[in-house]
Amino acid sequence: MKAGRKNLKRAAANEDSLTLQDGQSIMRVLSLRGSNLIEVIDTNGEKSLALFPAKFQKSMWIKNGSFVVVDGSGKEKAIESGSKVTCMVTRVLFHEQVRKLQKSPEWPENFKEDSINGRAQAEAASQEVNQLNSCDEEEEEDDDGLPPLEANMNRVKPPFMDSGSGSDSDS
Repeated sequence: MKAGRKNLKRAAANEDSLTLQDGQSIMRVLSLRGSNLIEVIDTNGEKSLALFPAKFQKSMWIKNGSFVVVDGSGKEKAIESGSKVTCMVTRVLFHEQVRKLQKSPEWPENFKEDSINGRAQAEAASQEVNQLNSCDEEEEEDDDGLPPLEANMNRVKPPFMDSGSGSDSDS
């Protein structure tokens, strides 16, 4: 880990609490669109595009499911002007910060339910995958009506010398 990122994490860990200013909200990252754009979802389930500033590019990394603090104060103006980018990321929340915030009253209720439901859905999905894998193993015995595979003609077979045929001729 480079010194810059280490210092950012250390500063975030020493920070007592996160206070949201007017117009800021916590949002979850849905997808990374490229060229500093990310798709985020708010507590109401409304999707929007947010700009990830270039100053964060080398020091902060986000992935799907990460939580960010977004400044949406100019959202109405952006929508009126026809811009698809409606907000800007002001802060990326680290895992430790998210854990602390989940215990505090500032954390949105919808995201609390998502984290509980996310675990249950992940367990259910893993069980479904296990069931599908067991079904696939049973189906592998069948050839599913497909023709047999042909031998690869691109590989030269080494000459095979049968040493056992000499002993058969003597008897």
